[in-house]
Amino acid sequence: MIEQLIAAASEGVEARRSQTPQADLESRLPGRGHDRPFNEALVRPGLSLIAEFKRRSPSAGEISATATVAGQVEAYERGGAAALSVLTDERHFGGSLEDLRAACAACDLPILRKDFIVDPYQLYEAAVNGADAVLLIVRALADAELRSLYEEARGLDLDCLVEVHEASELERALELDADVIGINNRNLDEGTVDVSTTYELMPDVPAGKTVVAESGISAREELEELERVGVDAVLIGAALMSAADPEALTRELSGTDESTREHHLP
Repeated sequence: MIEQLIAAASEGVEARRSQTPQADLESRLPGRGHDRPFNEALVRPGLSLIAEFKRRSPSAGEISATATVAGQVEAYERGGAAALSVLTDERHFGGSLEDLRAACAACDLPILRKDFIVDPYQLYEAAVNGADAVLLIVRALADAELRSLYEEARGLDLDCLVEVHEASELERALELDADVIGINNRNLDEGTVDVSTTYELMPDVPAGKTVVAESGISAREELEELERVGVDAVLIGAALMSAADPEALTRELSGTDESTREHHLP
């Protein structure tokens, strides 16, 4: 599965680059005009919630065909989310750069561009379309590619969520000295999800790193247990996108609901 996703991402880059050269994107960088540090939002007291906007996924199929970007992210912001994740992959997730721009215009939360980043061109796209951070998937990149993209992203003032799924990938992320490590409970080769992945890898993450747990998380009790083992933030998409009241669920998951506040760890 991951090879198909990477190939599609590369094809998409070439198509967009033929329409908008990178030089054009670079010329728009001075007009970014916002400062919403993504990494800082993940280390506030308590467990931070990264609320995701995505219409569909290869594993879940159609999640929400009717949700609007503005309506959804405004609900997330009112509900107490610390940051946003916006899927921009079109072929497999139904996303777009327009979704990124719409999210940026609709709220003040820092935004992660979630996509299969395989080319520096995508970093410039992210920067000029409202992203404050990008996802770099260790499994999808060779060491030299990973380091080059990481350094170029930081040069563009984009934070990086460096995603791993197994011990060897965590080692590579640590060699990069990434500040924020995402532990994806989903096996991108098979599409299966096992939340125990986070618990297995956490002991190997050095103190001082920010850890984000991703995939398969949908209940407040799960968040509390993840916080106990040292996780700093969780990224939740499908549960929020399919919720009848995304603001209420965001409030519950983020611990801002009065009914869950007493469970919030010090």
